[in-house]
Amino acid sequence: MTRILIVEDVFDNFELARRILSSHGYEIIHAETAESGFELAFQRRPDLILLDLGLPDHDGLTLAGWLRADPSFKTLPIIAFTAWPLETARQMAESYGCNGFVAKPIVKVKEFLAQIDSFLAK
Repeated sequence: MTRILIVEDVFDNFELARRILSSHGYEIIHAETAESGFELAFQRRPDLILLDLGLPDHDGLTLAGWLRADPSFKTLPIIAFTAWPLETARQMAESYGCNGFVAKPIVKVKEFLAQIDSFLAK
């Protein structure tokens, strides 16, 4: 089963993503902070990380940098999960080594699933 770590501190955002993804066969792991996300990434070895950029302890882009510093996470898809304006999100995600971004709130379920599937297929 494909494992996705969602690092998101707003429960409603996490819960919507969890419901959609788990109903389509993904195993979901949840962290509310960058530090707990870092620990879970090493413990559970997800196939993809969906990463909020505004976390309470460190920003998500800092977490992406920490993970990319470890050779075992060089190719792991890390996807920024953000409500930032699209161009800003694209630039920030690229500068921190994310593979892309997914906009929130999730409005179109099929589009969201297609985005996640495309990042896993690469």
